[in-house]
Amino acid sequence: MDNEQRVSDQLNKNVPEHFRWFPEDRYGVFIHWGPYAAVGRGEQVLFREHLDQEEYEGRARAWDPDGFDAKKWAEIFVQAGFRYGCLTARHHDGYCLWDTDTTNYSSMKQRPGRDFVREYCDAMRERGLKVGLYYSWCDWRVPAYYEGPEKSPQGWADMKHYIHRQVEELCTRYGKIDYFFFDGVWPRNAADLGSRELIEKMRIWQPEILINNRLGFDTDPAQLLKHGGGMDEGDFGTPEHLVNPEERLWESNQVSYWRWWGYHTGERWKSAEELLDTLCRCVSSGGNLIMNVGPGPDGRLPEEFIERGLRIGKWLSENGEAVYGNDGGSLTEAITYGYQTMKGHNLYLIFRFWDGNPQFRLADLTADVEEVAVLSTGEKLSFVKTGEDLIITMPKNFGDMDLFPVIRVRCKDRPATNSWGRQRNWEGDPLRVADWARGRWDKSGFDSSPEK
Repeated sequence: MDNEQRVSDQLNKNVPEHFRWFPEDRYGVFIHWGPYAAVGRGEQVLFREHLDQEEYEGRARAWDPDGFDAKKWAEIFVQAGFRYGCLTARHHDGYCLWDTDTTNYSSMKQRPGRDFVREYCDAMRERGLKVGLYYSWCDWRVPAYYEGPEKSPQGWADMKHYIHRQVEELCTRYGKIDYFFFDGVWPRNAADLGSRELIEKMRIWQPEILINNRLGFDTDPAQLLKHGGGMDEGDFGTPEHLVNPEERLWESNQVSYWRWWGYHTGERWKSAEELLDTLCRCVSSGGNLIMNVGPGPDGRLPEEFIERGLRIGKWLSENGEAVYGNDGGSLTEAITYGYQTMKGHNLYLIFRFWDGNPQFRLADLTADVEEVAVLSTGEKLSFVKTGEDLIITMPKNFGDMDLFPVIRVRCKDRPATNSWGRQRNWEGDPLRVADWARGRWDKSGFDSSPEK
Protein backbone atom coordinates (compact mmCIF):
# COMPACT_ATOMS: atom_id res chain seq x y z
CA MET A 1 0.00 0.00 0.00
CA ASP A 2 1.52 3.36 -1.02
CA ASN A 3 1.86 6.32 1.35
CA GLU A 4 -1.06 8.29 -0.10
CA GLN A 5 -3.39 5.32 0.41
CA ARG A 6 -2.17 4.69 3.96
CA VAL A 7 -2.82 8.35 4.74
CA SER A 8 -6.31 8.13 3.21
CA ASP A 9 -7.22 4.99 5.16
CA GLN A 10 -5.99 6.53 8.39
CA LEU A 11 -8.03 9.66 7.78
CA ASN A 12 -11.20 7.63 7.37
CA LYS A 13 -10.69 6.22 10.85
CA ASN A 14 -9.86 9.53 12.54
CA VAL A 15 -12.27 12.03 10.96
CA PRO A 16 -15.01 13.06 13.45
CA GLU A 17 -18.52 12.11 12.41
CA HIS A 18 -19.63 15.74 11.91
CA PHE A 19 -16.73 16.33 9.49
CA ARG A 20 -17.30 13.24 7.34
CA TRP A 21 -19.36 15.21 4.84
CA PHE A 22 -16.15 16.92 3.71
CA PRO A 23 -14.28 13.88 2.30
CA GLU A 24 -17.64 12.53 1.09
CA ASP A 25 -18.47 15.65 -0.94
CA ARG A 26 -14.95 16.17 -2.37
CA TYR A 27 -15.84 19.08 -4.71
CA GLY A 28 -16.65 22.66 -3.74
CA VAL A 29 -16.92 26.08 -5.35
CA PHE A 30 -15.02 29.14 -4.10
CA ILE A 31 -16.66 32.49 -4.87
CA HIS A 32 -14.41 35.57 -4.83
CA TRP A 33 -16.74 38.50 -5.23
CA GLY A 34 -16.90 42.07 -4.02
CA PRO A 35 -16.65 45.66 -5.30
CA TYR A 36 -13.23 44.85 -6.78
CA ALA A 37 -15.18 43.08 -9.55
CA ALA A 38 -16.24 46.53 -10.79
CA VAL A 39 -12.58 47.44 -11.31
CA GLY A 40 -12.09 44.24 -13.28
CA ARG A 41 -8.46 43.58 -12.47
CA GLY A 42 -8.65 40.84 -9.87
CA GLU A 43 -9.50 40.69 -6.17
CA GLN A 44 -6.25 42.34 -5.02
CA VAL A 45 -6.23 45.34 -7.33
CA LEU A 46 -6.36 47.85 -4.43
CA PHE A 47 -3.14 46.52 -2.91
CA ARG A 48 -1.21 45.32 -5.95
CA GLU A 49 -1.67 48.57 -7.84
CA HIS A 50 -1.44 50.74 -4.67
CA LEU A 51 -4.63 52.55 -5.62
CA ASP A 52 -5.85 55.62 -3.81
CA GLN A 53 -7.89 54.34 -0.85
CA GLU A 54 -10.46 57.14 -0.98
CA GLU A 55 -11.06 56.77 -4.71
CA TYR A 56 -11.44 52.98 -4.41
CA GLU A 57 -13.84 53.36 -1.49
CA GLY A 58 -15.97 55.78 -3.49
CA ARG A 59 -16.31 53.22 -6.27
CA ALA A 60 -17.07 50.48 -3.75
CA ARG A 61 -19.84 52.50 -2.14
CA ALA A 62 -21.39 53.10 -5.56
CA TRP A 63 -21.13 49.43 -6.61
CA ASP A 64 -24.61 48.02 -7.31
CA PRO A 65 -24.64 44.44 -8.69
CA ASP A 66 -28.26 44.29 -9.80
CA GLY A 67 -27.69 41.00 -11.63
CA PHE A 68 -26.88 39.05 -8.47
CA ASP A 69 -29.30 36.17 -7.94
CA ALA A 70 -28.16 33.67 -5.31
CA LYS A 71 -30.79 31.16 -6.35
CA LYS A 72 -29.43 31.10 -9.90
CA TRP A 73 -25.93 30.65 -8.49
CA ALA A 74 -27.05 27.69 -6.40
CA GLU A 75 -28.91 26.10 -9.31
CA ILE A 76 -25.82 26.25 -11.50
CA PHE A 77 -23.61 24.94 -8.66
CA VAL A 78 -25.87 21.90 -8.27
CA GLN A 79 -25.84 21.19 -12.01
CA ALA A 80 -22.05 21.56 -12.02
CA GLY A 81 -21.70 18.84 -9.38
CA PHE A 82 -20.46 21.02 -6.53
CA ARG A 83 -21.46 19.87 -3.06
CA TYR A 84 -20.46 22.93 -1.01
CA GLY A 85 -19.51 26.56 -1.52
CA CYS A 86 -17.52 29.33 0.12
CA LEU A 87 -18.31 33.03 -0.39
CA THR A 88 -15.89 35.86 0.44
CA ALA A 89 -17.94 37.60 3.13
CA ARG A 90 -15.11 40.12 3.49
CA HIS A 91 -11.94 40.17 1.45
CA HIS A 92 -8.77 42.17 2.15
CA ASP A 93 -10.31 45.45 0.90
CA GLY A 94 -12.58 45.54 3.97
CA TYR A 95 -15.95 45.73 2.19
CA CYS A 96 -18.53 43.53 3.93
CA LEU A 97 -21.17 41.56 2.03
CA TRP A 98 -23.47 41.29 5.06
CA ASP A 99 -25.49 43.50 7.37
CA THR A 100 -22.82 44.23 9.98
CA ASP A 101 -23.07 46.47 13.03
CA THR A 102 -19.33 47.17 12.97
CA THR A 103 -19.10 49.46 9.93
CA ASN A 104 -21.23 51.13 7.27
CA TYR A 105 -18.81 49.88 4.60
CA SER A 106 -21.15 47.05 3.61
CA SER A 107 -23.58 45.94 0.94
CA MET A 108 -26.47 46.61 3.32
CA LYS A 109 -25.50 50.17 4.22
CA GLN A 110 -24.34 51.22 0.76
CA ARG A 111 -25.92 51.31 -2.71
CA PRO A 112 -27.22 47.71 -2.94
CA GLY A 113 -29.13 47.82 0.37
CA ARG A 114 -28.93 44.02 0.45
CA ASP A 115 -27.44 41.38 2.71
CA PHE A 116 -25.66 39.24 0.13
CA VAL A 117 -24.42 36.73 2.71
CA ARG A 118 -27.97 36.02 3.85
CA GLU A 119 -29.22 35.59 0.29
CA TYR A 120 -26.32 33.26 -0.47
CA CYS A 121 -26.75 31.15 2.69
CA ASP A 122 -30.48 30.76 2.17
CA ALA A 123 -30.12 29.80 -1.51
CA MET A 124 -27.37 27.27 -0.88
CA ARG A 125 -29.26 25.52 1.90
CA GLU A 126 -32.42 25.46 -0.18
CA ARG A 127 -30.58 23.42 -2.83
CA GLY A 128 -28.95 21.09 -0.29
CA LEU A 129 -25.45 22.56 -0.60
CA LYS A 130 -23.15 22.99 2.40
CA VAL A 131 -22.57 26.63 3.39
CA GLY A 132 -19.09 28.09 3.71
CA LEU A 133 -17.86 31.61 4.38
CA TYR A 134 -14.48 33.22 3.77
CA TYR A 135 -13.15 35.97 6.04
CA SER A 136 -9.92 37.94 5.78
CA TRP A 137 -8.05 38.72 8.99
CA CYS A 138 -6.54 41.81 7.40
CA ASP A 139 -8.20 45.00 6.21
CA TRP A 140 -6.02 47.04 3.86
CA ARG A 141 -7.66 50.26 5.07
CA VAL A 142 -6.44 49.85 8.65
CA PRO A 143 -2.80 50.85 9.40
CA ALA A 144 -2.93 49.19 12.84
CA TYR A 145 -3.17 45.74 11.28
CA TYR A 146 0.30 46.18 9.83
CA GLU A 147 1.75 48.24 12.69
CA GLY A 148 0.68 45.59 15.19
CA PRO A 149 0.16 45.72 18.97
CA GLU A 150 3.68 46.97 19.72
CA LYS A 151 3.58 50.07 17.52
CA SER A 152 -0.14 50.81 17.79
CA PRO A 153 -1.52 49.33 21.05
CA GLN A 154 -4.92 51.02 20.99
CA GLY A 155 -5.31 50.80 17.23
CA TRP A 156 -4.52 47.10 17.37
CA ALA A 157 -6.92 46.50 20.26
CA ASP A 158 -9.70 48.15 18.23
CA MET A 159 -8.79 46.11 15.15
CA LYS A 160 -8.77 42.84 17.07
CA HIS A 161 -12.20 43.61 18.58
CA TYR A 162 -13.45 44.49 15.09
CA ILE A 163 -12.29 41.14 13.70
CA HIS A 164 -13.74 39.06 16.54
CA ARG A 165 -17.05 40.91 16.44
CA GLN A 166 -17.45 40.41 12.69
CA VAL A 167 -16.69 36.69 12.92
CA GLU A 168 -19.26 36.43 15.73
CA GLU A 169 -21.88 38.05 13.49
CA LEU A 170 -21.17 35.60 10.68
CA CYS A 171 -21.36 32.65 13.06
CA THR A 172 -24.52 33.68 14.91
CA ARG A 173 -26.82 35.39 12.39
CA TYR A 174 -26.99 33.07 9.40
CA GLY A 175 -27.99 29.65 10.63
CA LYS A 176 -25.69 26.68 10.41
CA ILE A 177 -22.30 27.45 8.86
CA ASP A 178 -20.62 24.23 7.77
CA TYR A 179 -17.26 25.61 6.72
CA PHE A 180 -15.16 28.68 7.53
CA PHE A 181 -12.11 29.83 5.59
CA PHE A 182 -9.72 32.38 7.13
CA ASP A 183 -7.14 34.17 4.98
CA GLY A 184 -4.83 37.19 4.90
CA VAL A 185 -3.03 36.43 8.17
CA TRP A 186 0.34 38.01 7.27
CA PRO A 187 2.12 39.59 9.16
CA ARG A 188 0.26 38.73 12.35
CA ASN A 189 0.51 35.57 14.46
CA ALA A 190 -1.91 33.71 16.70
CA ALA A 191 -0.98 35.67 19.82
CA ASP A 192 -1.68 38.97 18.05
CA LEU A 193 -4.97 37.82 16.56
CA GLY A 194 -6.24 35.86 19.55
CA SER A 195 -7.12 33.21 17.01
CA ARG A 196 -7.08 30.32 19.47
CA GLU A 197 -9.59 32.06 21.71
CA LEU A 198 -11.72 33.01 18.71
CA ILE A 199 -11.77 29.42 17.41
CA GLU A 200 -12.94 28.20 20.83
CA LYS A 201 -15.84 30.67 20.67
CA MET A 202 -16.66 29.67 17.09
CA ARG A 203 -17.03 26.05 18.18
CA ILE A 204 -19.57 27.19 20.78
CA TRP A 205 -21.51 29.28 18.27
CA GLN A 206 -21.21 26.57 15.58
CA PRO A 207 -20.38 23.21 17.22
CA GLU A 208 -19.91 21.34 13.93
CA ILE A 209 -18.08 24.02 11.96
CA LEU A 210 -15.06 22.97 9.87
CA ILE A 211 -12.32 25.62 10.11
CA ASN A 212 -9.31 25.94 7.83
CA ASN A 213 -5.69 26.32 8.85
CA ARG A 214 -4.70 29.92 8.12
CA LEU A 215 -4.81 30.95 11.74
CA GLY A 216 -1.39 32.43 12.31
CA PHE A 217 -0.09 29.87 14.80
CA ASP A 218 3.47 30.23 13.50
CA THR A 219 5.29 33.12 15.16
CA ASP A 220 7.76 33.60 12.27
CA PRO A 221 6.18 36.12 9.84
CA ALA A 222 8.17 34.64 6.93
CA GLN A 223 6.48 31.29 7.50
CA LEU A 224 3.04 32.85 7.40
CA LEU A 225 3.51 33.52 3.71
CA LYS A 226 3.38 29.79 3.06
CA HIS A 227 -0.23 29.10 2.15
CA GLY A 228 -1.38 25.94 3.85
CA GLY A 229 -0.09 26.79 7.32
CA GLY A 230 1.24 24.39 9.90
CA MET A 231 0.00 20.92 10.73
CA ASP A 232 -1.31 22.09 14.11
CA GLU A 233 -3.58 24.69 12.56
CA GLY A 234 -7.30 24.24 12.01
CA ASP A 235 -9.21 21.20 10.78
CA PHE A 236 -7.92 20.97 7.20
CA GLY A 237 -5.02 22.05 5.02
CA THR A 238 -5.42 24.49 2.13
CA PRO A 239 -2.62 24.23 -0.45
CA GLU A 240 -3.14 27.08 -2.94
CA HIS A 241 -2.51 26.58 -6.67
CA LEU A 242 -1.04 23.21 -5.64
CA VAL A 243 -2.11 19.61 -5.14
CA ASN A 244 -0.13 18.78 -2.03
CA PRO A 245 -1.48 15.85 0.03
CA GLU A 246 -1.32 16.20 3.82
CA GLU A 247 -1.70 13.68 6.61
CA ARG A 248 -5.14 15.01 7.52
CA LEU A 249 -8.14 16.47 5.70
CA TRP A 250 -6.97 18.79 2.94
CA GLU A 251 -8.38 20.77 0.07
CA SER A 252 -6.59 22.19 -2.95
CA ASN A 253 -7.59 25.78 -3.77
CA GLN A 254 -7.56 26.31 -7.53
CA VAL A 255 -8.64 28.97 -10.01
CA SER A 256 -10.64 28.54 -13.19
CA TYR A 257 -8.74 31.45 -14.76
CA TRP A 258 -5.01 31.09 -15.31
CA ARG A 259 -4.17 33.25 -12.29
CA TRP A 260 -6.82 35.42 -10.69
CA TRP A 261 -9.52 34.66 -8.13
CA GLY A 262 -11.66 37.78 -8.54
CA TYR A 263 -13.15 38.92 -11.85
CA HIS A 264 -10.52 40.10 -14.33
CA THR A 265 -11.40 41.32 -17.81
CA GLY A 266 -9.59 39.52 -20.61
CA GLU A 267 -8.22 36.72 -18.40
CA ARG A 268 -7.75 33.33 -20.03
CA TRP A 269 -9.85 30.40 -18.86
CA LYS A 270 -8.63 26.89 -18.16
CA SER A 271 -10.36 24.23 -20.23
CA ALA A 272 -12.88 21.76 -18.85
CA GLU A 273 -10.25 19.04 -19.33
CA GLU A 274 -7.73 20.94 -17.20
CA LEU A 275 -10.25 21.58 -14.44
CA LEU A 276 -11.44 17.96 -14.41
CA ASP A 277 -7.85 16.75 -14.42
CA THR A 278 -7.21 18.80 -11.27
CA LEU A 279 -10.31 17.36 -9.60
CA CYS A 280 -9.27 13.78 -10.41
CA ARG A 281 -5.73 14.42 -9.24
CA CYS A 282 -7.01 15.72 -5.91
CA VAL A 283 -9.48 12.93 -5.22
CA SER A 284 -7.08 10.18 -6.30
CA SER A 285 -4.64 11.58 -3.71
CA GLY A 286 -7.29 11.51 -0.97
CA GLY A 287 -8.17 15.23 -0.95
CA ASN A 288 -10.80 17.76 -1.97
CA LEU A 289 -10.85 20.41 -4.67
CA ILE A 290 -12.45 23.81 -4.24
CA MET A 291 -12.67 25.46 -7.67
CA ASN A 292 -12.95 29.23 -7.82
CA VAL A 293 -15.18 31.52 -9.81
CA GLY A 294 -15.11 35.32 -9.84
CA PRO A 295 -18.61 36.60 -10.67
CA GLY A 296 -18.76 39.75 -12.78
CA PRO A 297 -19.43 43.25 -11.45
CA ASP A 298 -23.17 42.78 -11.97
CA GLY A 299 -23.15 39.57 -9.89
CA ARG A 300 -23.68 37.14 -12.74
CA LEU A 301 -21.52 34.05 -13.13
CA PRO A 302 -19.32 34.24 -16.26
CA GLU A 303 -20.62 32.22 -19.19
CA GLU A 304 -17.22 30.59 -19.61
CA PHE A 305 -17.38 29.25 -16.08
CA ILE A 306 -20.95 28.02 -16.53
CA GLU A 307 -20.09 26.20 -19.77
CA ARG A 308 -17.11 24.42 -18.21
CA GLY A 309 -18.89 23.78 -14.94
CA LEU A 310 -21.93 22.19 -16.57
CA ARG A 311 -19.76 20.01 -18.78
CA ILE A 312 -17.93 18.67 -15.74
CA GLY A 313 -21.28 18.39 -13.93
CA LYS A 314 -22.61 16.15 -16.69
CA TRP A 315 -19.49 13.99 -16.38
CA LEU A 316 -20.02 13.78 -12.62
CA SER A 317 -23.66 12.79 -13.07
CA GLU A 318 -22.40 9.72 -14.95
CA ASN A 319 -19.08 9.09 -13.20
CA GLY A 320 -19.47 10.71 -9.78
CA GLU A 321 -19.26 7.31 -8.10
CA ALA A 322 -15.50 7.50 -8.79
CA VAL A 323 -15.23 10.92 -7.10
CA TYR A 324 -17.68 11.44 -4.25
CA GLY A 325 -16.90 9.59 -1.04
CA ASN A 326 -13.90 7.78 -2.45
CA ASP A 327 -10.83 6.80 -0.43
CA GLY A 328 -8.16 8.06 -2.79
CA GLY A 329 -6.58 5.21 -4.68
CA SER A 330 -3.31 5.76 -6.49
CA LEU A 331 -3.04 1.99 -6.22
CA THR A 332 -0.88 0.79 -9.12
CA GLU A 333 1.61 2.18 -11.62
CA ALA A 334 -1.09 2.40 -14.33
CA ILE A 335 -1.28 6.12 -13.51
CA THR A 336 0.36 6.72 -16.89
CA TYR A 337 -3.15 6.64 -18.38
CA GLY A 338 -4.82 8.77 -15.74
CA TYR A 339 -5.98 8.30 -12.16
CA GLN A 340 -7.41 5.70 -9.81
CA THR A 341 -9.79 5.94 -6.89
CA MET A 342 -11.31 3.33 -4.57
CA LYS A 343 -14.52 2.85 -2.67
CA GLY A 344 -15.31 -0.36 -0.82
CA HIS A 345 -14.44 -3.28 -3.11
CA ASN A 346 -14.37 -1.09 -6.22
CA LEU A 347 -11.33 0.27 -8.03
CA TYR A 348 -12.06 3.06 -10.52
CA LEU A 349 -9.76 3.65 -13.49
CA ILE A 350 -10.11 7.23 -14.73
CA PHE A 351 -8.59 7.55 -18.21
CA ARG A 352 -7.30 10.96 -19.26
CA PHE A 353 -6.86 9.48 -22.73
CA TRP A 354 -7.03 6.14 -24.52
CA ASP A 355 -4.58 4.99 -27.20
CA GLY A 356 -7.01 2.73 -29.05
CA ASN A 357 -5.46 -0.61 -28.15
CA PRO A 358 -8.00 -3.45 -28.02
CA GLN A 359 -6.78 -4.49 -24.57
CA PHE A 360 -5.67 -2.75 -21.40
CA ARG A 361 -3.26 -4.41 -18.99
CA LEU A 362 -3.56 -3.42 -15.35
CA ALA A 363 -0.50 -4.86 -13.67
CA ASP A 364 0.10 -5.54 -9.98
CA LEU A 365 -3.52 -6.00 -8.88
CA THR A 366 -3.47 -8.82 -6.34
CA ALA A 367 -7.19 -8.85 -5.49
CA ASP A 368 -9.53 -11.26 -7.27
CA VAL A 369 -11.86 -9.54 -9.76
CA GLU A 370 -15.61 -10.19 -10.08
CA GLU A 371 -16.70 -7.68 -12.72
CA VAL A 372 -15.35 -4.95 -15.01
CA ALA A 373 -17.66 -2.32 -16.52
CA VAL A 374 -17.74 1.14 -18.11
CA LEU A 375 -19.07 3.32 -15.32
CA SER A 376 -21.11 5.79 -17.38
CA THR A 377 -22.96 3.19 -19.46
CA GLY A 378 -22.85 0.06 -17.32
CA GLU A 379 -21.45 -1.92 -20.27
CA LYS A 380 -19.75 -5.04 -18.90
CA LEU A 381 -16.32 -5.77 -20.31
CA SER A 382 -14.58 -9.10 -20.82
CA PHE A 383 -11.48 -9.63 -18.73
CA VAL A 384 -8.90 -12.23 -17.82
CA LYS A 385 -7.04 -12.30 -14.51
CA THR A 386 -3.64 -13.93 -14.88
CA GLY A 387 -1.72 -13.91 -11.64
CA GLU A 388 -1.43 -10.26 -10.69
CA ASP A 389 -2.27 -8.93 -14.16
CA LEU A 390 -5.78 -7.89 -15.18
CA ILE A 391 -6.31 -7.88 -18.97
CA ILE A 392 -9.43 -5.94 -20.01
CA THR A 393 -10.99 -6.09 -23.49
CA MET A 394 -11.75 -2.44 -24.29
CA PRO A 395 -14.82 -1.04 -26.09
CA LYS A 396 -14.12 0.23 -29.61
CA ASN A 397 -15.56 3.69 -28.87
CA PHE A 398 -13.89 4.11 -25.50
CA GLY A 399 -11.64 6.97 -26.60
CA ASP A 400 -14.56 8.88 -28.13
CA MET A 401 -16.36 9.48 -24.82
CA ASP A 402 -16.53 13.09 -23.60
CA LEU A 403 -13.87 14.09 -21.11
CA PHE A 404 -12.44 11.16 -19.11
CA PRO A 405 -14.06 7.71 -19.47
CA VAL A 406 -14.05 5.56 -16.32
CA ILE A 407 -13.87 1.80 -15.82
CA ARG A 408 -15.04 0.22 -12.57
CA VAL A 409 -13.24 -2.92 -11.44
CA ARG A 410 -15.25 -4.76 -8.79
CA CYS A 411 -13.06 -6.99 -6.62
CA LYS A 412 -14.00 -9.74 -4.19
CA ASP A 413 -12.27 -7.84 -1.40
CA ARG A 414 -10.67 -4.46 -0.90
CA PRO A 415 -8.49 -3.69 -3.98
CA ALA A 416 -4.86 -4.46 -3.17
CA THR A 417 -1.50 -4.39 -4.90
CA ASN A 418 1.99 -5.88 -4.62
CA SER A 419 5.38 -4.32 -3.92
CA TRP A 420 5.46 -2.73 -7.38
CA GLY A 421 2.25 -0.88 -6.63
CA ARG A 422 3.41 0.11 -3.16
CA GLN A 423 6.82 1.26 -4.37
CA ARG A 424 6.73 3.38 -7.49
CA ASN A 425 9.32 4.19 -10.12
CA TRP A 426 12.39 5.95 -8.75
CA GLU A 427 11.58 5.12 -5.14
CA GLY A 428 11.41 2.19 -2.72
CA ASP A 429 13.83 -0.71 -2.44
CA PRO A 430 16.19 -0.75 -5.46
CA LEU A 431 16.86 -4.49 -4.98
CA ARG A 432 13.42 -5.29 -6.36
CA VAL A 433 14.52 -3.67 -9.64
CA ALA A 434 17.70 -5.74 -9.59
CA ASP A 435 15.64 -8.92 -9.18
CA TRP A 436 13.37 -7.89 -12.03
CA ALA A 437 16.35 -7.15 -14.31
CA ARG A 438 18.13 -10.39 -13.46
CA GLY A 439 18.16 -12.75 -16.43
CA ARG A 440 17.62 -9.95 -18.95
CA TRP A 441 21.22 -8.89 -18.77
CA ASP A 442 23.70 -10.17 -21.35
CA LYS A 443 25.71 -12.68 -19.34
CA SER A 444 28.86 -11.67 -21.17
CA GLY A 445 28.77 -8.30 -19.45
CA PHE A 446 29.59 -4.94 -20.98
CA ASP A 447 30.97 -5.06 -24.45
CA SER A 448 33.98 -2.76 -24.27
CA SER A 449 35.55 -3.83 -27.53
CA PRO A 450 36.05 -1.10 -30.15
CA GLU A 451 33.55 -0.80 -32.94
CA LYS A 452 34.35 -2.76 -36.09
